[in-house]
Amino acid sequence: MSTPVILITGANGQLGSELRALQLKYPAYHFIGTDRNELPIQDAAAVQRWFAEHKPAFCINAAAYTAVDKAETNEADAYDINASATGILAAACAAHGAKFIHVSTDYVFNGSSADPYTEDQPTDPINVYGASKLKGEELAIQQHADSIIIRTAWVYSEFGNNFVKTMLRLMKERESLNVVSDQVGAPTYAADLAAAIMQIIDGGKWQAGIYHYSNQGRISWYDFAVAIRDLSGLPCAVNPIPSAQYPTPARRPSFSLLDTNKIRNTFNLSIPQWESSLKVCLHQLNQG
Repeated sequence: MSTPVILITGANGQLGSELRALQLKYPAYHFIGTDRNELPIQDAAAVQRWFAEHKPAFCINAAAYTAVDKAETNEADAYDINASATGILAAACAAHGAKFIHVSTDYVFNGSSADPYTEDQPTDPINVYGASKLKGEELAIQQHADSIIIRTAWVYSEFGNNFVKTMLRLMKERESLNVVSDQVGAPTYAADLAAAIMQIIDGGKWQAGIYHYSNQGRISWYDFAVAIRDLSGLPCAVNPIPSAQYPTPARRPSFSLLDTNKIRNTFNLSIPQWESSLKVCLHQLNQG
C-alpha cells in the first residue's frame, strides 16, 4: 500500500513550517509542502494537475493572505488567496477523494461578544481580511461538504513574522513600548495547532465541520507582551494603551476568545495553557 500523501499549502508560513517539522514524528505519511511558486493555488487548472499527479490523501490549507491592514486596499488579492483559492483546493479534494483541512480565523466575528465564541455563533467580520476568510470557509463547505475548518487566533511561532518575535526585537531596541490592553483573546502557538491537526489526521476519526482552536487562557495583547518580557528577562517598560491610541487601517475585534470545547471533545485533544506554550517557543528561539 502506498504511503498517504499530505499536501501542505503555505508550507513556508508559521503553521506550514510547524507541520513540516512534524514529518519525522509521522513516518507513515509523505509530507509535500508547497508555496505559491510551486503550486499557485488560485489557478484551478494547475491545482487539478497537481492533484492528478501527486494524489494527496489529505490537504492542509495553511496558505493565507494575512496582511490584515494591507487587505483593506488590496481586497482583490485577499479574496483571491483567502476565498477563491480555498474553493479551488476544496473542489480538487472532492474530485480526487482527498480530505480537506482549512485554517481560518477569529476575525470572522465582530469581537463584540462577552463570552468565548462557539462555532455556531453568527459571523460578522469587521475588516476585509475577516470577510475574505469567511468567504473561504463558505466556499470550502460548498465545494467539499466533508471539509474540516479550524478557526484560530493570535498565531505565533519561531518561524515567520509574529507578535512574539516583534516584541523581542523591539524590547531589545527600546527602553519602553506601548501595547494595546483592550483587545482580549488567547494566543495560539503554531506548533500546538500543527500537532492537533496531525492528531486529527492520524486519529482515524474524521468528523467534518467548523472547529475552534487556540491555547487555553484569556489575556490582552498587553498581558502577552509583559509575559514575553518577563520570561525573557528583558528590561523594557511595557505600557498599556487603548486601541484608540494605536489606530490601524483595519479595525480589529476587541474580543477574540474562542471556545475550544468542540475540538477537544470530538478529537480527544489536550490543549496547553498559553503561558506554557510561550515558554516552549521562547526556549526554541533562544536555542536558535
